[in-house]
Amino acid sequence: MLKFLSKVRIEFNALDPRTAACMEFLAQCNARKAKESNPACQVQVKRRTDDQPPQITVTFVNGVEEKFDATATPAQTIRNMILEKGQYLETEQMFREAGERWPVIIPEEELNQPFAGIKVISENDPKGLF
Repeated sequence: MLKFLSKVRIEFNALDPRTAACMEFLAQCNARKAKESNPACQVQVKRRTDDQPPQITVTFVNGVEEKFDATATPAQTIRNMILEKGQYLETEQMFREAGERWPVIIPEEELNQPFAGIKVISENDPKGLF
C-alpha cells in the first residue's frame, strides 16, 4: 500500500472514541512489509487535543492528496481505495513508458465489434450456433 504513497498524515485525539480506523491504519503503515515496499514514504502522526474528527490524509507519488474522514471510513476501505488508485497509477506509468498516449481512448466502433472468442446466444439460436 505504501509503495503508491509519498506521505501519510494521521490526525486524532487519543481520548476520542472514534479513533479505531486511525489506529488500525497506523498499524498497517507500520507493518514491516508496508515499510519495505516504500521506505521513503513519510508517516506522520499528529495527536490532537481538540474535538476535530479523526482524519487520514495521503499523498500519492504523483502529488495528488486525498483526505479521509476516519470516523466514517474503515481503515480497510481506505487501504482498498489506495490500492485501486495505485494500480491505476502503475498502468498509466506503464503506458507512458511504452510511448503510448494516456488515457487510452478506444473508438466506439471498436467497442461494438464482435470478438471471435465470445459466443452470442439469441432467442432464435439458443445454443449459440448461428
